Amino acid sequence: MTRHLLRDDDLSPAEQAEVLDLAVRVKADRWAARPLEGPQTVAVIFDKSSTRTRVSFAVGIADLGGSPLIISTANSQLGGKETPSDTARVLERMVAAIVWRTYAQSGLQEMAAGTTVPVVNALSDDFHPCQLLADLLTIREHKGDLAGLTVAFVGDGSDNMVHSYLLACTTAGMHVRIGFPAAYPPMPDVVEDARRIGEGTGGSVLLTQDPAEAVRGADVVVTDTWVSMGREDEKAVRVEALSPYQVTPALMAEAAEDALFLHCLPADRGYEVAPGVIDGPQSVIWDEAENRLHAQKALLIWLLERADGAAA
Repeated sequence: MTRHLLRDDDLSPAEQAEVLDLAVRVKADRWAARPLEGPQTVAVIFDKSSTRTRVSFAVGIADLGGSPLIISTANSQLGGKETPSDTARVLERMVAAIVWRTYAQSGLQEMAAGTTVPVVNALSDDFHPCQLLADLLTIREHKGDLAGLTVAFVGDGSDNMVHSYLLACTTAGMHVRIGFPAAYPPMPDVVEDARRIGEGTGGSVLLTQDPAEAVRGADVVVTDTWVSMGREDEKAVRVEALSPYQVTPALMAEAAEDALFLHCLPADRGYEVAPGVIDGPQSVIWDEAENRLHAQKALLIWLLERADGAAA
């Protein structure tokens, strides 16, 4: 059966561990795996601008022996005259997988329902599962076993990274704390799903309006931009609401002494994070950025092995 990654809990705890184990091996021997030899083509579709996603998928697909086909929806029929399901049925005749960086989660769901090749969510308004695989790989490299660690996200609770942290980290058996202003809460159904996952893995979820409570004793501290693409007109309102949630050296001091700082980038220094934190000794953002490459290669290998028609 063809598998997709549309949201973080599309992987079970055991499957998530498999992908991360594979990412470790792929990073250690970058060109050993060549499942796209031929080369086979992977369609990489962008509704939004991108640096890390574009480069990591293009390089990763080439590393795997394939050819990345970069498609902008501004120059294609997708989102105009053609539905995601029709686009998927066309592409599946020509490509080995489809990667889509888009807005609405519903478009990804429609695309995946209409195709026999793997579909990967390279970012949507609701989730960013590829980033979380890279983040978990980074945390594992620096901290060892993930289960039992505490990760604190401070900032916009409605952010797609929050939803992915809730799902991916509870899947890994981690304790997730979200510190956010009441005006920007996470989606209730995602919180419920994360708590249900945590009941089976030993993970947990804490929601709080107090950033210090979220960060206190945490092993990992994370934030994200306060003004995502498409929300620039909300900047003044968001900055006012979110300013108390800036990750400062004082807030980092509430975390464990050896806590890591992560940020998926791009970062707006002086807003969501102080320069002294993101550019300081606890920051592992460059490892995190590089690990997009290795985690996504591992994910593609794992999904391609489970695609319809793949060799047993």
